Amino acid sequence: MNTNQHHTMTYTLNSGIKGSVNLSTKQIQDWIESYRVGSKYVTTVGKEYFGLNPELVADFKVHNEFSEQREYVAAIQQPTVASKSKEQLADAYSQHKVLIQVECKCGASYIEELAYKRNKWGCKECGDIVFLDSKKGMVETVKGKAWYMTNKYFVER
Repeated sequence: MNTNQHHTMTYTLNSGIKGSVNLSTKQIQDWIESYRVGSKYVTTVGKEYFGLNPELVADFKVHNEFSEQREYVAAIQQPTVASKSKEQLADAYSQHKVLIQVECKCGASYIEELAYKRNKWGCKECGDIVFLDSKKGMVETVKGKAWYMTNKYFVER
């Protein structure tokens, strides 16, 4: 029996919550012994500690290369699925981007795209802080409507 080989163990807590963890053959043997005698099980998984109380575990299953779970997990980890989910995440964030029109006392005037609306921002030319002029609201720019930020005059915060 190869003790360095890792298998996925799926467990269900008495509360109905499911979890899974990758354990070596030796760790699985130690877990089964802890489960049998009812003692708490603590081990390291990578650089993290993992603990499981057998009194709270309703059932568990160890998956090997022949189990259906292993095939399902392998299918999910394909790079095309990962890149598609990254694209979906990027799309979701880009839908909520905010435009700002910056006009600084140093003479800089530009449009910036931000992840979310802010009350203050640093000028990319001189580094001075510019403030959101909420009274002026949104202004029309070549890229669309943008929040106006300036330090050319006092802005109520």
